Amino acid sequence: QVQLVESGGGLVQAGGSLRLSCAASGRTNSRYSMGWFRQAPGKEREFVAAISWSGGRTYYPDSVKGRFTISRDNAKNTVYLQMNSLKPEDTAVYYCAADRDIAGMTANEKDYDYWGQGTQVTVSP
Repeated sequence: QVQLVESGGGLVQAGGSLRLSCAASGRTNSRYSMGWFRQAPGKEREFVAAISWSGGRTYYPDSVKGRFTISRDNAKNTVYLQMNSLKPEDTAVYYCAADRDIAGMTANEKDYDYWGQGTQVTVSP
C-alpha cells in the first residue's frame, strides 16, 4: 500500500502561482508513475499532469500545457505540481495518484492504483 498526502493548496488571485506537493509513504520502494487530477464542483474528475518514474517524461492536457509543470524528487518520495498563470477555471480539488506502471503516464483515472485525499485550490478573479 502507498499513502499519498497532498499539500500546498489555497486561495490565490488570477495570474498567481501555487505549488502543490504530494508526499508518498508506505511501499515507496516500489516504483510508480504519478499523476495529478482535479475535480471542480459539479464536474467530473479531470486529468492535469503525469510523470514517469524517472521523471524524464511528462504529459499534460492542452488546458494546462505551458502553465503547469509536474516534477518529482524520488529521494524525498514527493511529486510537485507548479501552477503558474492561474485562472478562475483552475479552481478545484487537486488529487495526486500513483500508477504501478512506471511508464504509464496515462490520463485515465482508472489506471491509477492509489489516491490522495485532495487539496483545495481556489483562484479568485
